[in-house]
Amino acid sequence: MIAIIDYGVGNIFSLYSSFRYIGAETVLTGDREIIRSADRVVLPGVGAFGDAAEKLRNSGLDKEVLACAESGKPLLGICLGMQLLFEKSCEYGQHRGLGLIEGSVVSMEKKVPAGYKVPHIGWNSLRFPGNREKSPLFSHIDEGDFVYFVHTFYGTGCASSLIAETEYGIPLTAAVAAGNVYGVQFHPEKSGKTGLAILQAFCEL
Repeated sequence: MIAIIDYGVGNIFSLYSSFRYIGAETVLTGDREIIRSADRVVLPGVGAFGDAAEKLRNSGLDKEVLACAESGKPLLGICLGMQLLFEKSCEYGQHRGLGLIEGSVVSMEKKVPAGYKVPHIGWNSLRFPGNREKSPLFSHIDEGDFVYFVHTFYGTGCASSLIAETEYGIPLTAAVAAGNVYGVQFHPEKSGKTGLAILQAFCEL
């Protein structure tokens, strides 16, 4: 069973529907016992880092995310959920993350070239690092496949965990992994067949 953590941040029904479409037993839940009993856990998120981190901690569900990571079961952060896995964010002040991925979250404003719109919204191709094997999260897709992004902030200082990046005037972190902890900046549930293939691979981890 896959538990998608519902902590009041973002519309997550499309993600739930995508997992159900590929035949995965899935629940949307904020129940700590159900999250603990799940085989895999997904941390979604849309919005501001500080607000999401506060809601996650106030609900006590941050402890369940950390326990999941420690247990060895697969954990996937999506969009803001990926950013929450980092050590900190510089989004409108400094905010503490979960510390499961080394690095910080910074704005792409004043970093991408003039003429590139911020936020970054749209389809971009994935590029895999040439110095390591392709992540099992991407076992059903190819380098160069396109996925859908909606973000202003991105992870940096995470070279040791980088498993995919994209190009938007500058290289941007698209996905990270550290052991059983995975994160994708893009939205697989909005990325067509490629996104479904990534979710399928997560189900097989």
